[in-house]
Amino acid sequence: MHKGTCLCGQVQYEYTGELGPIAMCHCSQCRRAQGSAYGTNSPIEASHFRIVSGRELVKEFESRPGKKRAFCRECGSPLYSRLDSKPEALRLRIGTLTTPIAAKPSYHIFAGSAAEWYEFSDGLPRYTELEDSPLL
Repeated sequence: MHKGTCLCGQVQYEYTGELGPIAMCHCSQCRRAQGSAYGTNSPIEASHFRIVSGRELVKEFESRPGKKRAFCRECGSPLYSRLDSKPEALRLRIGTLTTPIAAKPSYHIFAGSAAEWYEFSDGLPRYTELEDSPLL
């Protein structure tokens, strides 16, 4: 079982499924939402994800039609995103996990939108668009 929390610790969750491939997303929305060069995400099964405390603090923001980004309304920590068109899946923000994981990042997506100051140096595959990636 994987466990995670927001920065203030008021939102806590459990995930009993397997993590999907870890992607580093360089789209402009992920960069702004994370305040960093990219967001680090893993696709997970929504049916195995459960918020165990702080549900009332989870706020969803519609960043584009049909896409919701969830975060803690107290501390602002991003938790996951989801698409209305794929209710069975979430994209978990890996940095919120508190339990160790063995998985490592698999690839970069939206590499064509990467910040001009970011240098790719890890040797992982880079996909210019989401449609090019193994995430679909």
